[in-house]
Amino acid sequence: MSYALLSVSDKTNLVPFAKGLIRNGFSLLSTGGTYRTLLEAGLEVKAVEDVTGFPEMLDGRVKTLHPVIHAGILAKETPEHFAEITRQHIQAIDMVVVNLYPFRETIANPDVSLEEAIENIDIGGPTMLRAAAKNHERVTVVVDPRQYKPILEALQAHGEVPLDMRQKLALAAFQHTAVYDSSISAFLSQTFGEGAFPEEFALGGQRKMTLRYGENPHQEAAFYVADPKPGSIANAKQHQGKALSYNNIVDLDAAWQLVNEFTDTAACAIIKHTNPCGLATGAGVKEAYTRALAADPVSAYGGIIAFNQAVDGPTAQQITETFMEAVIAPSFTEEALEAFKVKDKLRLLETGVAKADAAQWVERVGGGFLVQSRDVQPINPADFKCVTKTKPTEAQMQDLLFAWKAVKHVKSNAIVVAKDGQTLGVGAGQMNRVGSCKIAFTEAGSEAKGAVLASDAFFPFRDSIDEAAKAGVVAVIQPGGSIRDEESIAACDEAGIAMIFTGVRHFRH
Repeated sequence: MSYALLSVSDKTNLVPFAKGLIRNGFSLLSTGGTYRTLLEAGLEVKAVEDVTGFPEMLDGRVKTLHPVIHAGILAKETPEHFAEITRQHIQAIDMVVVNLYPFRETIANPDVSLEEAIENIDIGGPTMLRAAAKNHERVTVVVDPRQYKPILEALQAHGEVPLDMRQKLALAAFQHTAVYDSSISAFLSQTFGEGAFPEEFALGGQRKMTLRYGENPHQEAAFYVADPKPGSIANAKQHQGKALSYNNIVDLDAAWQLVNEFTDTAACAIIKHTNPCGLATGAGVKEAYTRALAADPVSAYGGIIAFNQAVDGPTAQQITETFMEAVIAPSFTEEALEAFKVKDKLRLLETGVAKADAAQWVERVGGGFLVQSRDVQPINPADFKCVTKTKPTEAQMQDLLFAWKAVKHVKSNAIVVAKDGQTLGVGAGQMNRVGSCKIAFTEAGSEAKGAVLASDAFFPFRDSIDEAAKAGVVAVIQPGGSIRDEESIAACDEAGIAMIFTGVRHFRH
């Protein structure tokens, strides 16, 4: 007689699967709610406590942590092991069907209490999964209801689960427990204040989709969710459109991060290759989009659009007049979704309201990875310092704040020229700063007159300020800190330009 032990939190298709196991000669063991579900379905099933002779205790914390269970799972298919468990009156267990307490789903609630999170840390489940996966030479381990159908098909076809299938199931089990434990580690590290950089760093994720290819067609890629909380690209709902590409996802995240710098007014960002070609605020999302598109309509073609507020019907109608790849927003009105249907290939991503993301930023390098805190330091104008004779007006100060938020999201060396809550020119990713300035001023043209300029890092020479003066820029914001700061300050004073030092650098590699 073959025995299967079933103990599942997710009871999707549990009863049909259990019936299939019985048809294929298995007897069932079970615990708690799983036992009751099978019993109520009229199936013959033994309670684990009847097998162990030991009751479930401590509010269900101890159910399967017993030598009778783990010896039954871990016994190898050798005469010695089977003789030993026979002497101890232990029945071999041939299949372990376990999925774990919903820890990741529990901590997705931003209001979750520590007590609730702790009680959703599964102990017996991972222990059984790891034991069964270790002993996959004999034992079949099942962690996901999606595995039920192929397992029953294998039993029907072969009378057993073939070894190669058991190997794949064992790998899936170890991957599942690794991601589960990494979620616990990350949550407790943040909760208990261990610090951003523990001695051992675990990163886990659940595959959301396999992508057609990576950055280029010859590269393979997949998209994983590491944080279950809503408000991000990883947990967004796609309403329509083609499947997302690797580059789409990267650009969508860049656009979403940028547009959520603005919390007090409607904002729209249009992104190409992770850099904003247009960013603007407005009285509503339609005005914000109109102004963002006008900032650089040539570059915006085929871009990614992000909004920090719900997209309405008139805005959606206007978007459909230009070819765009995707739109990401907290939500869409029914009128907007209807209007977008004429562009059925346009991808629409609904995120819900953005949440502050304190998770570390991870960058893969050869043989390892880098981990850093995110660049989410709040902007506090009280910390700014005006270093020139000319002081910015209140209107200019608002433009400087707008440009400073924007430049943080532009690849270094980064320059943003802006006015009235709208980018006019963006210089990104150049090998020297004056080169980025020239690109930004070329884009801005005559509109640069009366505009402000933001630089993500200090000016090493006064040449960028001289270019700004020629273009008619009236105020500059930058971190400061160059050994030649006095030259840049002097250049501003000569041209009557106000300059603010923030003391904060925003390199983005």
